[in-house]
Amino acid sequence: IVDRIDDNKDGYITTEELKTWIKRVQKRYIYENVAKVWKDYDLNKDDKIAWEEYKQATYGYYLEEFQDATDQHSFKKMLPRDERRFKTADLDGDLAATREEFTAFLHPEEFEHMKNIVVLETLEDIDKNEDGFVDQDEYIADMFANEEGGPEPDWVITEREQFSDFRDLNKDGKMDKDEIQHWILPQDYDHALAEARHLVYESDVDKDQKLTKEEVLDNWNMFVGSQATNYGEDLTRNHDE
Repeated sequence: IVDRIDDNKDGYITTEELKTWIKRVQKRYIYENVAKVWKDYDLNKDDKIAWEEYKQATYGYYLEEFQDATDQHSFKKMLPRDERRFKTADLDGDLAATREEFTAFLHPEEFEHMKNIVVLETLEDIDKNEDGFVDQDEYIADMFANEEGGPEPDWVITEREQFSDFRDLNKDGKMDKDEIQHWILPQDYDHALAEARHLVYESDVDKDQKLTKEEVLDNWNMFVGSQATNYGEDLTRNHDE
């Protein structure tokens, strides 16, 4: 793996090479995930997944067989949400997803044209009073349930401060869609670059801003816990990049 990350074969891994590699691993994981489930949905084997195929494979049994009113209600709520996401991913509007369109449907956070859907679904999940905004209590309730009604832990108090200082940008006491997008899909944050910088910083013993194979292997546990090795899974299988 170290040899493959070293793109220009100079015996050193730079932050840039590591960033490129992490992005490749991430993309490979996403497309492998789609390939794994593809045959479950492409029932007529035409190499497209029609909305009707997806709906039948996912909801058919539940909508016909489930008698429980709460189950019926939750599935009927999820169905239009899935349909909305499917139609946004379906760029040519033929109600049949190609592999690329289906990838956008399953992994919307990776596609520019799906960002509004990611924001909208996040808002709908957290906005319990359905006023179209996320207030501080809704934001906290999404990550912490204070069932005893006792004092909040320190980390929750810190999160409340985060909400006021960094989430609620216009200081009106709640997050709108733009603020939610800034929170969950920040424009100025490159996940792969941050991970690459972290790995180099932690493993670069001689502080020359690049890694030798020895430096990587000496700090193998850092890499096993990283996306660079698909959290260790790539060490147990052979494949060409």
